[in-house]
Amino acid sequence: MKRADLDLLMDLLSQPTAPFCESFVLEFCAAYCERWQIPYFADPLGNLVLGASSKAAYLRRLRAKSQQPLRLFIAHTDHPGFQGVRWAGDGKLAIRWHGGSPVQYLNNSTVWLASAAEGYLASGKFKQVKLAEHGRAIAGGIIDVGTEWTRSTRPAAEELFGGFGFSKPAWRQGSTIYTKAADDLVGVYAVLRTARHVYKNSRGAEAPFLGLLTRAEEVGFVGAIGHFELGWLQRASQPPLAVSLEASRTLPGAVVGGGPVVRLGDRRTVFDPSYLQALVALAQARLPEKFQRRIMDGGSCEATAATAYGFPTIGLSVPLGNYHNQGLEGGAECRKLNGPAPEFVHVDDVEGLVTLCQGVVGPRFLGGDPWQKLRSQLRKNYRDYKKLL
Repeated sequence: MKRADLDLLMDLLSQPTAPFCESFVLEFCAAYCERWQIPYFADPLGNLVLGASSKAAYLRRLRAKSQQPLRLFIAHTDHPGFQGVRWAGDGKLAIRWHGGSPVQYLNNSTVWLASAAEGYLASGKFKQVKLAEHGRAIAGGIIDVGTEWTRSTRPAAEELFGGFGFSKPAWRQGSTIYTKAADDLVGVYAVLRTARHVYKNSRGAEAPFLGLLTRAEEVGFVGAIGHFELGWLQRASQPPLAVSLEASRTLPGAVVGGGPVVRLGDRRTVFDPSYLQALVALAQARLPEKFQRRIMDGGSCEATAATAYGFPTIGLSVPLGNYHNQGLEGGAECRKLNGPAPEFVHVDDVEGLVTLCQGVVGPRFLGGDPWQKLRSQLRKNYRDYKKLL
């Protein structure tokens, strides 16, 4: 990975974000688009659309006749975290948690706090934790921010949001990047890199590329569903191909450092078989022996939502250590297994994800019959054995 690209990734990973509090990531992405002259606009839900400068331009792109479908790259800008609810005494903030989380060794664990107006403001400690009824995540609790603010200077509780905190928002150790939130800012990074690749020359507007950077994925794909509910994509001349990008929990056959994963499905559904066949062929050509493929059923992703709305879908992901800040694999700053820990990814896996994204938007990705090679092999087998039938 080039130094400038690594700097971009680290800067993006350092942005504060939580469900419904994604403004810093969205502003970062908008500034990047301005810098590289990538058209973009915000939809009515606050999702950021790349590849068109307005709703009207978006609809024109969707309605344009083409031999191949537009590729709609989807990544989400939030990560599990909390919002302030009320002040529960001097230095005590009652919070509501959104999304997944560790459920052990939470007392006295460190969190960061930010506001949409000012960014990072303070750090605190969990003092009381209430788990959700299902027992697999935090529901809420009390955070002690100490003497950071007096009654007269403290922000309104509802303005504060945050997540688990570590020595830095993001840092690199060798080929490993540790961070407060790789899921799904790594996917957002891949969309930005792909957009820059597409728009690096004057023919960018002709490439079959659109990006959708969504909000509030961690509470049930809310931003993506809201975009689909607008009905804009349903006006396309042919259904766009949804390309879900994720940082997904490591599983047997999908390990950190093994390369990006061609995601055959998630916990809820499998993806489009013909487009997946083309994606596997692309990975074999671009990243021979440096990619993995698996049903990533450690969780569901926005590909499930796209499939439910009738769009053909494929998925790519980067294997993620310590998914949702759960110390599942250990590593730097993980004090106890299953307790709070920074997420981590491998630099080469991230760069491989970008390579595949750029290939998916390329002219040769859907240039032929994805089943032709296999069908030829099957026919040969049939010819060899037909006389024995």
